[in-house]
Amino acid sequence: MENGSQTCELCTQSGGAILWQSARCRVIRVADPHYPGFCRVIWTAHVREMTDLDSASRNYLMQVVFAVESVVRRLFSPDKINLASFGNVVPHVHWHVIPRWQDDRHFPEPVWGSVRREGDGQRPLVSDTELAQALRHALADLGG
Repeated sequence: MENGSQTCELCTQSGGAILWQSARCRVIRVADPHYPGFCRVIWTAHVREMTDLDSASRNYLMQVVFAVESVVRRLFSPDKINLASFGNVVPHVHWHVIPRWQDDRHFPEPVWGSVRREGDGQRPLVSDTELAQALRHALADLGG
């Protein structure tokens, strides 16, 4: 276990509503009313950088990220998907999968930028249960 993992919020908390998990990572839904379908893929072990993972683990993690992207695209029909991995505030490997619409609050800026408009046009209503079921189906062949 890396130094600092006992104080890492992604090691000590789920990070949000867990939609899917394996022994190696979990997918959570971010509670943001402006970005329904916003998910995070969080590596279970406390690892700071992608290159701290062996190649098989990196491949597994990215397969999960891409599966989440595919499900979010299908269920939410966004104009664009943003994939991001920062870890500047929480130095624990995790990926953001963010559906974007041209009329959302920040478009074309990142969701962490300044609000440009009220936005919030009509978005598909997808429950945590529906999203979790779609993820289980998409990730069924991936294993643990």
